[in-house]
Amino acid sequence: MKRYLRRYRGPKNFYVQASKIAVPLAMQQLLGSCMGIVDSLMVSWIGEVTTVGTAAQIDVLCSDVAYGAIGGTGIFAAQFYGAQDDRNLKRTFGLSLVLAFINGLFWMLLALFFGSSILHFYMPDARIVDSGLIYLQIAMLSYLPSSLTFAFSYVYRSIHKTLIPLIISVFAMLANCIMNYLFIFGIGPFPELGIQGAALGTLIAQSLALLIHIFYAYSTHQPFIGTWTEMFSFDPMFLKQILHRISPLIINELMFGFGTTLFIKAFGSLGSHSMEAYYVGQKISDVFFFVVMGISNATAAIIGNTLGSGDVQKAKEQGDYFVGMACMLAVLSIIIIHLFAYPMVAVFALQDDAVIALAVTIVQVFSIKISLRLFIVIIFSTLRAGGDSKMLSFLDSGIMWLVGLPLAFFLVHVMQMTNIALVFLIIQIEQIVRIFIGMRRYRSGSWTVNLTNTVDA
Repeated sequence: MKRYLRRYRGPKNFYVQASKIAVPLAMQQLLGSCMGIVDSLMVSWIGEVTTVGTAAQIDVLCSDVAYGAIGGTGIFAAQFYGAQDDRNLKRTFGLSLVLAFINGLFWMLLALFFGSSILHFYMPDARIVDSGLIYLQIAMLSYLPSSLTFAFSYVYRSIHKTLIPLIISVFAMLANCIMNYLFIFGIGPFPELGIQGAALGTLIAQSLALLIHIFYAYSTHQPFIGTWTEMFSFDPMFLKQILHRISPLIINELMFGFGTTLFIKAFGSLGSHSMEAYYVGQKISDVFFFVVMGISNATAAIIGNTLGSGDVQKAKEQGDYFVGMACMLAVLSIIIIHLFAYPMVAVFALQDDAVIALAVTIVQVFSIKISLRLFIVIIFSTLRAGGDSKMLSFLDSGIMWLVGLPLAFFLVHVMQMTNIALVFLIIQIEQIVRIFIGMRRYRSGSWTVNLTNTVDA
């Protein structure tokens, strides 16, 4: 037994290397989550949590598709960096910028022309739809800079320079907090814009972050920065070989993101009080997902670099070490979130005691989801590092559509369950299914592929 467990305990230098990547990335994720928390907290003071939460579903879709596209190119960026192939590293980053621009523009236009229909689909409440449209008028302009910023952040992860996007994220969060406060409540010479102020604060912060990324990358001559020709000279074979690998990831994130918003559709019929409690619980849980995303990104970067260098056996060993790390952090997450669930909910200006109690319970259920997700992201990131995108898509969006969503709609609309916390707890069965199937795939070792050999130099 001890011999079996020893395979999941890595040497000290592994944890040092993983921490250098994971901690800054986790902190960056935390800051991003805090920006969402600040928005929700301040709009809770003016009674618009449900409005902003519903309107933000478009931003969720935009972010998820960006993660699929840019995270997909990041697989290649990590391996090209490990193989010291600067030429293809620059071309890969250029492709990620193009995909980010297309993604941000698409969701901005969708919000512009179909915003009302989308809001009504998720929450058929006239007041929420009208207020949501006011918010979207400004919020949709942030989709472009946020997608492009993500491209810069992800390439830094691939080349192990994670402190740079962390520092820029700190600045963006501070700018978002200050701008939100000034524009939501009309402090000093600034106009009182309410929920429009929350959207404007986010837009300003995202735009400033993008400008800083561009200035810093060019002024310091980062290895992924080149001339226009070096970054955007995509011959047909280069595009075919990369897009073939990442297209399942893009489709997966689109389906996963849309599926995530469909849970809002299922829960929406339980009433605005249930949704208010859910949105608060979700925002609080987002803060703790920084651990999940930090480990996820560190796994993909480290194993991707190792595969790119051609050391398959070492990549397998590193994957096992990450699994062991996830086990320990999963237990800690459940304990910490349960202990501090009520104080965290109390920060929000919820007026109804029943809503407060429900929000606390939902936060506690989220702790179970987070702990299970820690295992899942290790599997996902390992498969992603080796380009096993089809299996990853099945595990992620496939199981959501086959297990999670049908179960949610069945419980709410057929079984007529009205307790959103209980419904949310039961549908975590999908996480267990993912772990069972995913671990079998992980153990097969079929993901250990050196992708640099599949792209022409």
